[in-house]
Amino acid sequence: MINETRPTFQIFQEVHIVLWLTGLSSAGKSTISERLVRELRAIGYRAEPMDGDVIRQELCRDLGFSKEDRDENVRRIAFVAKLLAKHSIIVVVSVISPYRQTREEVRSRIPGFVEVYVNAPIEICERRDVKGLYRRARAGELQGFTGVDDPYEPPLSPEIECRTALETPEESVRRILDFVTLRLPPPGVAHPIAEATLLTDR
Repeated sequence: MINETRPTFQIFQEVHIVLWLTGLSSAGKSTISERLVRELRAIGYRAEPMDGDVIRQELCRDLGFSKEDRDENVRRIAFVAKLLAKHSIIVVVSVISPYRQTREEVRSRIPGFVEVYVNAPIEICERRDVKGLYRRARAGELQGFTGVDDPYEPPLSPEIECRTALETPEESVRRILDFVTLRLPPPGVAHPIAEATLLTDR
């Protein structure tokens, strides 16, 4: 679902865009992000995936999963994303980012911010959870797990909503691509070929 009521970014005059995928663990953010990057490469944009575990280890290894640390994790990712976007790089951020106020703070800091809500019911996410994180959280082995004993605050008015229990990953990717390509100059025409960088987190 595309939200056309958002006044922001009807047409991107430059390749200054941050696609911010938010949603529960196992909602489908990483799957969509990986396929989105491949599609961006195929149409002429360079793409480089970055795994969230690596970001945690290299950029945020000092942070835990308290609200304060989660907020700081989001702010650090946003800072890097903004720097990349300033240089005509498409940034695809995939991070739970559970708190609405923090996401809105990021929106206010990043021109070209596009919120993509990767929406799946928690029971679907638990069914998909190959790592067993929800099971461990339910058993009390993981504390502060989003959706179990820590809240996830869904976006109220995202630019794009991907309902992954009802649509395939390909359909979700096509929805995002349609939004982006209708609003960006073609790669190599108005601006240098952009690079899409995928940032993910658990």
